[in-house]
Amino acid sequence: MKPSSLLPPYRAFLRRAPRALAPLVLAAALASCANSGPALVKRTYLLEPAMPAAAATPRPTSVRVGVINVAAPFRGKPFVYREGEQKYEASYYDEFFVAPGAMLSEATAKALTASNAFRRVVPPGAMADEGDHVLDGFVSELYADVRDPAKPAVLLAITFYLSPANAANPKVLWSREYRQRVPASDTTSDALARAWNTALSTILADLARDLAAAELPK
Repeated sequence: MKPSSLLPPYRAFLRRAPRALAPLVLAAALASCANSGPALVKRTYLLEPAMPAAAATPRPTSVRVGVINVAAPFRGKPFVYREGEQKYEASYYDEFFVAPGAMLSEATAKALTASNAFRRVVPPGAMADEGDHVLDGFVSELYADVRDPAKPAVLLAITFYLSPANAANPKVLWSREYRQRVPASDTTSDALARAWNTALSTILADLARDLAAAELPK
């Protein structure tokens, strides 16, 4: 809407209004016109990975899923796009439904429960003294690589650390890094979310398999 299209009552009011008030009235009218377009809606995504196959016999111990920290550039909910060697952009319109750290912690606990690798899996947020072992993690990569728009892909890298839960000076008993680069069908947020879901499904299946086979002190 242009200032010339203001309705006659606005013009009359502007003529009668004090000089200091007139610019405020005009600004309010223009803002009303600017906000009359369609609202921009954010798209939110929650990763729900496929559950790994169950082990035949669980370990006789329990594990508590602790904290999965995320590297600072990828810690927030917005999708991060790598557009150049040193150029990254965070999307305003596409984001995860919850912060990645909490989302990945919950997904890890669900996957370990389904895998039957341990007698019991204690979910994140439980008391610190629960469980025989604690599994923490660190996410070093969580972004969409769109440097070549014709070949978009997503990156997800997580290092897991298994430690005794109640030791006075706990030391890492087992650690492994898992990294997945999964091609996306295109650069839309739907396609990227599907690719991340595939990457997380693979990582959690590998994690459950490796933990079931790991040699841990009794």
